[in-house]
Amino acid sequence: MSNLSTPERYFTGYVFDLDGTVYLGEALLPTAGETLTALRRHGARTIFISNNPTHMRGYYADKLIRLGVPTPIEDILTSSLVLVDFLQSRMPGARLFVIGEEPLHDELRRAGFELVEDAKDVQAVIASFDRTFVYRKLQIAFDAIRAGARFFATNPDRYCPVPGGGEPDCASIIAAIEACTNTRVEAVVGKPSHYMIEAALKLMNLPAADCLMTGDRLETDVHMGQAAGMSTALMLTGTTSATALAASSIQPTYVLHQLGDLLP
Repeated sequence: MSNLSTPERYFTGYVFDLDGTVYLGEALLPTAGETLTALRRHGARTIFISNNPTHMRGYYADKLIRLGVPTPIEDILTSSLVLVDFLQSRMPGARLFVIGEEPLHDELRRAGFELVEDAKDVQAVIASFDRTFVYRKLQIAFDAIRAGARFFATNPDRYCPVPGGGEPDCASIIAAIEACTNTRVEAVVGKPSHYMIEAALKLMNLPAADCLMTGDRLETDVHMGQAAGMSTALMLTGTTSATALAASSIQPTYVLHQLGDLLP
């Protein structure tokens, strides 16, 4: 399938992935700042989403300010925030065992959930990106699920890209729990789930057809946007190479070499 390189029109709303799309590490990618400024001047709505549950929204807002793209904290959506909404609508105030890092714990506590470690008290096990994962945590999850606890996760990423390589991400935690309990995770709320993109569209208060999803991963960003009925743009500045794009069955509407290619 052939892809267009430049959109022929402005969209009413733009949903952006962050790392590998807007910035890499501590630097904006080329043309990112001026492109976001131009879109906003045109009157477009711009929001940012991340699957990374190890940072709260304030972290991303502060980083974007530092990089010269001031963004209201309300215009940032994370997998942990979507998880909070997901759980509040299904199990408000539930007792959770959370395999995850402190920012996720804080987010859930502030939303009124009780975090517990005694398996018999656990109503739901939450799997997430956790660089402090140890056997004891797997044992608690195992005991809780075998006793009837439900099982949810923040994001499906196999690894988190870092300078010089990557770190095993939430998919490895999910796989460990599934393997020992012989169960399947009930829901993974981050990209490419419909929970994430529905939250984004609700935040913008716009129909999918009026919006463009831009990111650097085919299997999460592009796949999610397509499933929701959005136009999609793949950035070749992050995880996905031109070779991987050519070999994939997932094909975006547009292929971008820099964010400035978004401007008609």
